[in-house]
Amino acid sequence: MPVLRRLLKHRALIILALPGIVMLFINNYLPMFGIFLAFKDLNYTKGVWGSDWVGLRNFKFLFASSDAWMIIKHTILYNAAFLVINTAFAVLLAILLNEVRRKVLSKFFQSAAILPNFVSMVIVGYLVYGFLNPELGFINKSILEPMGKETIAWYAEPKYWPYILTIVNTWKTVGYSAIVYLAAIVGIDQEYYEAARIDGAGKWKQMTAITVPLITPVIIILTLLAVGRIFNADFGLFYQATMASGMLKETTEVIDTYVYNALLVTGDTGLASSAGLLQSVVGFVLVLTVNYTVKKFSKENALF
Repeated sequence: MPVLRRLLKHRALIILALPGIVMLFINNYLPMFGIFLAFKDLNYTKGVWGSDWVGLRNFKFLFASSDAWMIIKHTILYNAAFLVINTAFAVLLAILLNEVRRKVLSKFFQSAAILPNFVSMVIVGYLVYGFLNPELGFINKSILEPMGKETIAWYAEPKYWPYILTIVNTWKTVGYSAIVYLAAIVGIDQEYYEAARIDGAGKWKQMTAITVPLITPVIIILTLLAVGRIFNADFGLFYQATMASGMLKETTEVIDTYVYNALLVTGDTGLASSAGLLQSVVGFVLVLTVNYTVKKFSKENALF
């Protein structure tokens, strides 16, 4: 059989990829077994298969609250802002890192940039608390009080948190994306830059005419992947960084924290399953839509 012959021919590569395939199956496909829980009223005494089917009742809960559309709006707007801001800063940071010529300094700055990505969000929450503590926080004690300004009860003032969460998210995640873009920049043929310098192009012109256009495919791919999660909020960011303050829900409540808080009250596993399924389906549709749009303008830059 042709398929079997091809498998035997490339058996070394298949064996090499096997651990990754197994991990992908365990983490991404095996959990899909739980999708049907979104349509059931899970009763542990009856078991998973014996529990009653409830149709779309679990999905209705997400839209039953008067705050449902506010929560959805927060989730989409936050993720859209994170996507735009983080992409811009990540590309800029990658270009700056590429300009560091000394190898020791380059490695140091790369490590410093990516380090926040590995810091637990619990620790990040306490770092934020150290800055914003109403009584002993750095902002109030070291900046506002010496300036004669009135201190701010940060965890009771919702209006500041869209900016605070954006700053925290950018600090934590932009370094990782920058390293990905840096890898793409390093792969650019240096002859392009040499030709540009001979023609009298400065750093700005080299960046706008060579660097950014040549890493555009990578930017588009990462953007498409991020769009797929635009309906998923970073639970750790919105729960830990805000210290789960109920007074901030006006501007910080998103789908993930809403479902979590509902689970604390109801213990309804079907609700969590329905929310996860809805987020996945919406993300899948968004990826297809954006990819189709990109394909219309530039086929070579589309994800598939």
